[in-house]
Amino acid sequence: MNTLIRTVRAEMLKNRHSSIVKTTFIAFALAPLMGGVFMMIMRSPQALARSGGLSAKMQAMQLTVDWNAYFQILTQAVGVGGVLIFGFVASWTFGREYAEGTAKDLMALPTSRRKIIQAKFVVYALWCLALAASNLLIGFLIGSALQLAPMAAPVAQTQFMYYAGTTLLTILSGIPIAFFAIWGKGYLAPLGFVALTLVFSQIIAATGFGAYFPWAIPGLFSGAGGEYRDQLTMTSYSILMITSILGYFSSIVYWERSDHSK
Repeated sequence: MNTLIRTVRAEMLKNRHSSIVKTTFIAFALAPLMGGVFMMIMRSPQALARSGGLSAKMQAMQLTVDWNAYFQILTQAVGVGGVLIFGFVASWTFGREYAEGTAKDLMALPTSRRKIIQAKFVVYALWCLALAASNLLIGFLIGSALQLAPMAAPVAQTQFMYYAGTTLLTILSGIPIAFFAIWGKGYLAPLGFVALTLVFSQIIAATGFGAYFPWAIPGLFSGAGGEYRDQLTMTSYSILMITSILGYFSSIVYWERSDHSK
């Protein structure tokens, strides 16, 4: 356990001064900022009338100017946009060693290969949790500044559970990306995989089978698919969990047995 903790600390130190970390937080923070803009537009009848297509979109989403609607925006941003941002985090965490030509140097460390890859998974999860917590904090600050109408405690608890659940599901959906980063020895393969999952998630969800596609499940759970959330069952969550477990162990096995000559 001490070895794993030290390895995690080393991974975090490598990311401390990386501009990629700041970039992900800035990119992910666009969601609460845009949510605040939506609330401001909906609060002003004149602005709502001038917003055109944006007005129609917000009306279709049945948004109201309150914390409940704002929380829904934040949750859906994690379920949909999180697949992209968290996927980018996984691609960077597991692919940077190859891009920088330092993968072979890790093999010379007095640390087992398994501990190294496990540390990367821990850093990936902590990074994604920090992104979700950051957005939640920014959302509270913006919502408080806008003085949004409060929601009842039971509703607030339910919305927070949806937000936390969506975050967990999105993190799980990004675990298999690690394998493609290791197998592809860089960023291209995992980022291409992320792009494909986003495309197929939209297509498969539209056909009504999104509950059986792992990378569509977080978005459906967040409520981005509207009534399609009701299609999620224990089978859906089991599919996502099995996919994540397979991605985790396949990454470890490939990392331990492959030749890291780059």
